[in-house]
Amino acid sequence: MNAGEIRQAVAQLLVVRASGHATDKQRRYPRWELSNNELEQLLGAGVGGVILLGGTATELQQRCRTLQRWAGQPILLCADVEEGVGQRFEGASWLVPPMALGRLHRRAPQQAVQLAENYGRCCGNQAKRCGLNWVLAPVCDVNSNPDNPVINVRAWGEDPHTVGELTGAFQRGLAATGVLGCAKHFPGHGDTSTDSHLDLPLLQHSRERLESLELQPFRTLIEEGVSSVMTAHLLIPALDKQWPATLSANVLTTLLRVDLGFKGLVVTDALVMEAIAARYGAGEAAVLAFAAGADLILMPADAVAAIDALCAALRSGRVPMARLHDSLERRQAAVQSIPMTLDSGNNDHKIESAEERSLTLELVTHSLEISNSSTAKESTQPNPIDGINLIRVDGVLPCPMLSADAPAILFPKRLGFQSVLSHPLGISPWTDPAEPLAPLAIDRLGQGPLLLQLFVRGNPFQANRSIREPWADAIKQLIDLNRLFGLVVYGSPYVWEALSALLPSSIPAGYSPGQMPDAQQQLLERLLNPDPSPALSRLGSNEFTD
Repeated sequence: MNAGEIRQAVAQLLVVRASGHATDKQRRYPRWELSNNELEQLLGAGVGGVILLGGTATELQQRCRTLQRWAGQPILLCADVEEGVGQRFEGASWLVPPMALGRLHRRAPQQAVQLAENYGRCCGNQAKRCGLNWVLAPVCDVNSNPDNPVINVRAWGEDPHTVGELTGAFQRGLAATGVLGCAKHFPGHGDTSTDSHLDLPLLQHSRERLESLELQPFRTLIEEGVSSVMTAHLLIPALDKQWPATLSANVLTTLLRVDLGFKGLVVTDALVMEAIAARYGAGEAAVLAFAAGADLILMPADAVAAIDALCAALRSGRVPMARLHDSLERRQAAVQSIPMTLDSGNNDHKIESAEERSLTLELVTHSLEISNSSTAKESTQPNPIDGINLIRVDGVLPCPMLSADAPAILFPKRLGFQSVLSHPLGISPWTDPAEPLAPLAIDRLGQGPLLLQLFVRGNPFQANRSIREPWADAIKQLIDLNRLFGLVVYGSPYVWEALSALLPSSIPAGYSPGQMPDAQQQLLERLLNPDPSPALSRLGSNEFTD
């Protein structure tokens, strides 16, 4: 291969980030999402994959066609749609987080396994309709650490048996659609207390412990024939004292390829994450990952620098040319396994079928947990309640689960509650930290009974913000003041279990692993039982927002 051929071959192994929107000014995260000019140039130069985020599902159809046209050859088009395509692209099905099925598995294992397979089939079929051919799921991490700041409800459970059964079922459903899957984050990100988006987690487990817990779901997915495995940015001294898993030949080649017998594609987690980017330049990170055994380089901090460095490493012999040929063959096999109809983007088909809509609601129904619901109905008054609806949310710029007409806002408004938001960019609801027994600034929030709704889950870049917030003390404070009307938790089961245990039987409470509007709607309908009378229905409805 001459220099030009090597460069074009190397480019095929990169997966770059793009917005699902059509224009540059619509990019939600321009720091990471390349401009259209950059995308067109890189795809024309041979870059072989794009990961997308943002826009509607119908916009995504057109976007995938455009990217495919710019490439002029079959490319990998993927997205992090662990909770359904609607998690990232409005208009498709936004499913409950996988942990919901992990909790269902405790009491109804066969039902949970069947729903997990339907979940995978839904993800694959909708991805295919939108033009995607690769779903970056399932998460195979065993969430054995309740304080995990980034996995949490993204995991399918808290023990390897549950996670293995459910991810295996998801993969069977996904594979039936012809879409590629991805087991992540190898060798297991479930017992970390550090977010690898922000820093490099250290996992001090023995090889025996890893074999018995973290590695088991990956073995299951490999047996199921999963197409790809994504690396984790973790330092695990028992496997490699020097290199993070993403950059470790001991992990990617010896453990994954040799010991576990995986023959598919190995893709890095995003190299722009601080666990890697804060320690290595864009080019060097790409070379180290490729030399360690990664086939595909996901989101290098600088795509051109990554290509330059990989080409230099191959020409110098630092990385054997055989590595390039092996990765190209694995990529080609994956691309050829995808049915040619995947990227058609046929607008004649609905994104969400009636069956998939039913699945979305069925998953929500099976995942709800209600305490003291009868009391809640008795507490509903015929006249509007003059109270406060305090909503804690991770962000509002944007906040997909909390639009102006979200049920979490409108349902309480019909009862007479005025909404107050607690979020990172807002005015803090907390008093001086030196007052642990009275943490909420009650006078600042307003008068009357208070409905507390917490949107809390493991979210990238939040560094476990929720753990630092004294919600347990706040609930005790509100109970002492006879101000707590009810508690709703969306997301983390660990927060729900800790806080609901503090409540007397007179206070209604409810939990949903999902945070999407469908989950809000079903939970609040059951918990608050709002009066359907015209007087209350007019509150919070038919209002112009512009």
